[in-house]
Amino acid sequence: MIRKIEIENFKSHKATQLDFSNLTVLCGTNSSGKSSVIQVLLLLREAERVNFEYFNLLSNTVKIKSAKNALYQFAKEDKITIIVNTDKQNLFFGSTIHDLTKTVLPIVQDNREIDKTDPLFENSCQFISAFRLGPQDSYKKDDRMDFDNQISFEEGKSERVVQFLNKHRNNTVFSELCIPNHTNDLFSQVTAWEREISSGVNVVVQDNGTFGYELKYQFNTETSLGRTDEIDAVNVGFGLTYALPVIVAILSAPKDAIIFIENPEAHLHPKGQAKLAELICLAAQAGVQIVIETHSDHIFNGIRKSINKKVISRKKAKVHFFELDENSTTVSTEINFSDNGRILEYKKGLFDQFDNDLDELLGL
Repeated sequence: MIRKIEIENFKSHKATQLDFSNLTVLCGTNSSGKSSVIQVLLLLREAERVNFEYFNLLSNTVKIKSAKNALYQFAKEDKITIIVNTDKQNLFFGSTIHDLTKTVLPIVQDNREIDKTDPLFENSCQFISAFRLGPQDSYKKDDRMDFDNQISFEEGKSERVVQFLNKHRNNTVFSELCIPNHTNDLFSQVTAWEREISSGVNVVVQDNGTFGYELKYQFNTETSLGRTDEIDAVNVGFGLTYALPVIVAILSAPKDAIIFIENPEAHLHPKGQAKLAELICLAAQAGVQIVIETHSDHIFNGIRKSINKKVISRKKAKVHFFELDENSTTVSTEINFSDNGRILEYKKGLFDQFDNDLDELLGL
């Protein structure tokens, strides 16, 4: 498990230190450095593949493009430093930049041997980005998934999610995450959790051989001809398909796995967002480490409600609020909760827009 991260001179981060837990939530204003935290950890995952010789700023997963885009604009020295503390080891990486046009940054690290069995570097680690694909007419097969077991190959798009679900459909989901009255295999539980978002829905995957897969949905309503039709994903609301990789990644994760999720709330009704927050908390409490970046007060309040209901311990949920100072530099504040989910220190801008709008409507 990742316990702490320190970032110096990376994008809007001059010097940022963040404590992590089973569930780590990154929230705050736009372009304040939330996604950059996840990018740093993804850069380390990519670096492991080349034996930590360099950071690739133009990889399949992270596309920062150049050193100029990666380096903090007011850096006093042209050096990016990343320190990550995990349950297994303390990792230190530095990269001195000599040419701002470069897309590859050589890594200077300490001399200790790195344990590559750390969950951060395992194939069980998944990245689901805000850039993930919506409903598609078909989903291509990718033979590389047999080797890397990744739901996403490019930029966290989750383009392999249907193939992944079909391949692992009979895997057992651990009991803490299972919806009662459904079998505990992955496919059944994915459908059960999708039903929490849209009542009565069934997920259907059709394997078309070399032509790939089709994703369809079936609803528990009969037509006038007495049959239940399958509806192509492109003709169903976006929310079900956007939630699919989030649900699949969480339910398929072994304990101690790490999952990065950007905007889990995308295209979901508030009730669906609240149910997704519940699933995230259940998994985090059960031992999966989940890092999310969110703009949703329903996700945030769903986590608070889960703390109140003891679905997750408050000690296993860390929330960091990000904003920019007058120099466009990231400032982070940790938000603490009581045992019943109350916010202990109010921070202006922390999911307070509903209250602000209500006050204005009421003339307060």
